[in-house]
Formats: sequence, C-alpha cells, structure tokens
Amino acid sequence: MYMSTGIVSIVSSNSRFDGVKSSLDLIESEIKSKIGSKRKILVKPNFVSVHTPLCATHVDAVDSLLNWFYDKFNLNEVIVAESPADGSVWDGVKNYGYDRLKEKYGVEFYYLDEGEFEEVEVYNSSGEVFKIRVAKILMNEDFFKISICRPKTHDTVIVTLTIKNMAMGSIPRREKPLMHQGYYYINLNIAKVATKVMPDLGVIDGLIGMEGNGPVHGTPIKWGVFLASTNPLHVDALTAYMMGFNPRNIGYLYYLHEWGYGEIDPSKINHIGEEPEKLKVKFKPHHTYHKQLNWKTP
Repeated sequence: MYMSTGIVSIVSSNSRFDGVKSSLDLIESEIKSKIGSKRKILVKPNFVSVHTPLCATHVDAVDSLLNWFYDKFNLNEVIVAESPADGSVWDGVKNYGYDRLKEKYGVEFYYLDEGEFEEVEVYNSSGEVFKIRVAKILMNEDFFKISICRPKTHDTVIVTLTIKNMAMGSIPRREKPLMHQGYYYINLNIAKVATKVMPDLGVIDGLIGMEGNGPVHGTPIKWGVFLASTNPLHVDALTAYMMGFNPRNIGYLYYLHEWGYGEIDPSKINHIGEEPEKLKVKFKPHHTYHKQLNWKTP
C-alpha cells in the first residue's frame, strides 16, 4: 500500500524540457529512495488518439524524463509502453515523433495490447462483478513505472491525469469501453484497476493543457506548470486543485484516498517549489461536468 508520503514538486517554466527536469530535480532524493536497486524503467505516456497532438504526451516531456533518468542511473532496460484508445501505438510513435527516442536512447516501444494479461475484477452498471484484462507488464515489480501526461479535462471523470493514464492504458483497446458503466462505476473501476498498476512516479507536463471537451476534443490552455511525485495520488489531487477543481469531486481519486493511497486535501499534501495558490488557474470543464458529479449518487 502507498503511504501518505510523497512530496509534490511544483515548477513554473516556459520550457517543456527544463520544466520536467526541474520537477524531477526537486524530488531527486525521493525518486532515488523509491527506485532502490531497480534498473528497469517503464514509461507510460498518454496518446489516447494517435491523430490529435494536443491530447497526447509531448515527446519533449518524455525526452527530458529519459535524459534525467539516464543521467542519474545506470539503466539496463527502458520501455515506452502504451495502448491508445484510437489507433495503433506504432502510428502514435510515428505521428508524435517518438521514434527519435529510440535513436537517441535506444528505448524499446511496447504495444500493451500485444502482451500478456491478467484478469482484474470490476463492476458493470448493475454492480455485478466481471473480469477485465489488464496488461501484466504494468504489474511487473521489476520495473520502476512512470506515468507522464498533460493535464486535461475529461468527458466522464472530470480530469485525466497520471493515475487514469496508467489505469485505462493498461486495458486493451477493444475492452476499454467495458470500463464505462455509468458515472459511479467507471470511477470505481478506474480506482480498482489503479490499485493493480499504480505508477511509482507521476509527472505532469502542464506547459499546455487541454480544457473544455477533453480528453481529445478540448482546446489548449497555456499554463507553464510542471508537477511530479512518487505518490501519484498526491500529484493528481494537487494538479486537479490547481486546475480549479475540488479533488473530492473526482470519484476515482476519492476512492483511492478512502482506501489509504494518500491525501487528496490540497492543504495536507506536502509540496516543494512554487506555491499552488500562485499558479492556480481555472480550466474550463467539460460541458457535461455537472452530470459527471452524479458518481456521488450510485
């Protein structure tokens, strides 16, 4: 279980490369403590669709992340793994310029849909249990797992950040729709899957976020804020707060907090670097925002 340690670094920068690097520098000791003797890294960016650059993790953010880890550790395996909801991972690698990461660092790309799976229990809209397949590699303790994404509003669960990126990305494309069982159960399902694939490090590239009708069809919002933490619940809750949302209104964050994975009250989350209040903005929510709050009344 994740204890409520995990300080969140907050950085303001107009450079994606520098912003990610600085956010990691601030929590270097926590990262080194958590990675321990592991020398295998798995990076999970967020493509969602392979045709809309604004919805995806920018390659420069992953470049900065890899550059930092190669500088600090003697790595012997680095995998960039994804399962887009729309399109194949190979199209995403090509369209978003990720192929340069293979040339620069020798990383391997891994299409999660083509690997091995383990079944995890989730719920249908009637509250009945069924099983969904989850990528086994994301449960492999040999890897130090990193979720890196941009902050975006969402059409069902208010925001999508580092935890949801890992949870929904772990499910093969054809089965992802099975997670959508109404507002109450999708939040519960994301939280349940997240307990199996919780990242070891969450990184937010908020140079340009997405507001409005995300996670694919929203509009850009210039922000210039970068966050990182070895407790993904902390980084997601603080990011949501700084986007103008109450973390307690985000169902899957609420459940993970209730299950002991960390804090979601911004005043109780330790942070380093910039002050959250100073960089707080107001992301325009999805037009169905008020309906999404119905997760509170199953």
